[in-house]
Amino acid sequence: MLDYSKLFALLEQKEIKKSSLRDKGFSPNLIVKLAKHEHINTVNIEKLCALLHCQPGDLMEYIPDEK
Repeated sequence: MLDYSKLFALLEQKEIKKSSLRDKGFSPNLIVKLAKHEHINTVNIEKLCALLHCQPGDLMEYIPDEK
C-alpha cells in the first residue's frame, strides 16, 4: 500500500489546505483517493511534486501488506 501521510504533513508544513488543491487544478476525486491511500497516476504525482517543490518520496511511503 502507498501511504500519503507524508503529503498531508508537507501540506500542513507549507500551510496549504487540502481544499486549496482544487484551486491548483486537482480534482476532488484525487483528493479523496489520496486521503484513502488509493492508487493515483504518476502524472498527478509529478504535478504535486512541481507544486510542492519536492520528490515523490517526500509525498508517499510504501507499506507492505501484512500477510
